[in-house]
Amino acid sequence: MNAHLLAAEQSPTLDYAATAFVLVCASLVLLMTPALALFYGGMTRAKSVLNMLMMSLGGFAVVAVLYVLFGYSMSFGPNDIGGLFANPLDKAGLSGMADIFNSFGYEGYGNIPELAFVGFQLTFAGLTVAIISGAVADRVKFSTWLVFAGIWAAVVYFPIAHMVWGGGLLSGSGSSLAAKIFGTTDGKASFAPIDFAGGTVVHINAGMAGLVLAVVAGRRRGFGRVPMRPHNVPLTLLGAGLLWFGWFGFNAGSELAADGTAALVWVNTAAATCAALLGWLLVERINEGHATTIGAASGAVAGLVAITPACGAVSPMGALVVGLVAGGLSALAVSLKFRLNLDDSLDVVGVHLVSGLWGTIAAGLLSTTSGLFYGKGVEQTLIQIVIAAVCLAFTGIVTLIIALALKATMGWRIDEDDEVAGIDQAEHAESAYDFGGYASGSRVTQGLIPTSIPRSGHGGTIGAEHNEPTGARS
Repeated sequence: MNAHLLAAEQSPTLDYAATAFVLVCASLVLLMTPALALFYGGMTRAKSVLNMLMMSLGGFAVVAVLYVLFGYSMSFGPNDIGGLFANPLDKAGLSGMADIFNSFGYEGYGNIPELAFVGFQLTFAGLTVAIISGAVADRVKFSTWLVFAGIWAAVVYFPIAHMVWGGGLLSGSGSSLAAKIFGTTDGKASFAPIDFAGGTVVHINAGMAGLVLAVVAGRRRGFGRVPMRPHNVPLTLLGAGLLWFGWFGFNAGSELAADGTAALVWVNTAAATCAALLGWLLVERINEGHATTIGAASGAVAGLVAITPACGAVSPMGALVVGLVAGGLSALAVSLKFRLNLDDSLDVVGVHLVSGLWGTIAAGLLSTTSGLFYGKGVEQTLIQIVIAAVCLAFTGIVTLIIALALKATMGWRIDEDDEVAGIDQAEHAESAYDFGGYASGSRVTQGLIPTSIPRSGHGGTIGAEHNEPTGARS
């Protein structure tokens, strides 16, 4: 047989179906950043909504550029450096991309172009930074935020992605922490950490960073005294719906193939989200006497967060448990922020950190192959706790250093007068809504005079059933 023909027959071929699947899922995840901007934007005051949108979109843009320059290489490059990150120069500028690529070498996975995998992972990186922005809404300089987004991605997100997904310290490799704790089997950790789509990499990571930034930046003027109600609840619900839609690409796409596991992930994602929505509303009804639309939207996101790490490891019944607990836990966590005097503006800590931690640990409890509740021993649960704790410590310490350095140099806060008048005008010279000449200069329009006192963690006017506003009211 001709040698060239033999080589062609033996060489791997492109799987067009898998390639299409990954590209479509990457596009769905890309949609999640503007969806998050709408979700967050509706929960801010009318005078701050544009800044919230810009923080999400601007942060994503910065991270995407860095991902092309060196972020992908740093996360998934071939040469590991101390288990913390890969050499950022190996694939800098996306050079040396493989024509045919099987990202993790699993048998049965379709071969895709490496650039398809790059695009998918790029959207994760940008979205993670956008999530953090909700913790410091209404009060920080846009320029400082963009600088933070770039630095944080480079020294926190890219390393964490490598540690968990790129064969580093928190992966299932033979040199990982899991391997050191419970040994290896066939050169890999006997109990590999479970993070199917980003419980540690995205949600614990972003949630911890949000907590640090909220503390360093400080509370908004009037926090705890002046109602800071969501100005447009339908906008938030629209954002939540688009997030839910995009999350199927986020979770199912992490399988990198349209197979049975991807189908399981799709069902688990839907089931957990619905259960969490109901769990949040139940806690609201018991504690506040109302089931709110904002609560439903936030509960859905909490369920999406919680099922993310576990979606490929649990059964649909397990997904219902994960979601129900996540909704209740996050609702309770959000209600604590006023007692703790923590101005986590849009509940990044209460939703992403709390549900991310629960989902990561729940993967160890409810995994059908290695979970404690399936009689498989405590090892998987312990590994899940370890990777969550290491992620918390690494992200918390490094984010604190970045935040304090920027506070000392660029400064985080806008002027007090600008914050009171509205950050949109101060930072972007724009207004989201044209009120014409009607009461445009009034103190009510500027959000300085409350019309009622909030009764829930998110705020809202007191109504008979849902305790929340529906229009553009500050």
